[in-house]
Amino acid sequence: MTAPQQRKLRLAAFIRHVWDEGEVDASDDYVAEIYTIHHDPGDPWDGRTLDRAGFKDRVRKSRAAFPDQKFDIQGLFADGQSVVMTWLWSGTHRGDLPGFPATDRAISMSGATVYTFDINERLTGHWQISDRLGVFQQLQRNR
Repeated sequence: MTAPQQRKLRLAAFIRHVWDEGEVDASDDYVAEIYTIHHDPGDPWDGRTLDRAGFKDRVRKSRAAFPDQKFDIQGLFADGQSVVMTWLWSGTHRGDLPGFPATDRAISMSGATVYTFDINERLTGHWQISDRLGVFQQLQRNR
């Protein structure tokens, strides 16, 4: 199996274990000591560099409002040390977000994320675009 194929499989496993299933401590197997959010508008961590403990805290806080969230990976495209993932995301709004109390309604969005890997095949950061405006519009409709 080629290195790009291995990175794609590793990324899919990371998304499933850490983000979908909430196995936050599994981040130790996938994330480098330092993880940088290069571009992720609307994300409170946009532009920040996190250590692994900070990354885990981000996952816990991000999943709190949507504990059943799932990513449906639409495509994985490898180039050098990076893998681009296009995705559809959905979750039930079960926890409060600033200005939006929990509604127990389904919310969805789409996006694309470029993940970077180090020489040890650990994730070192991402650059992401997503439909956060669509999420806020759904939340407002659900009030």
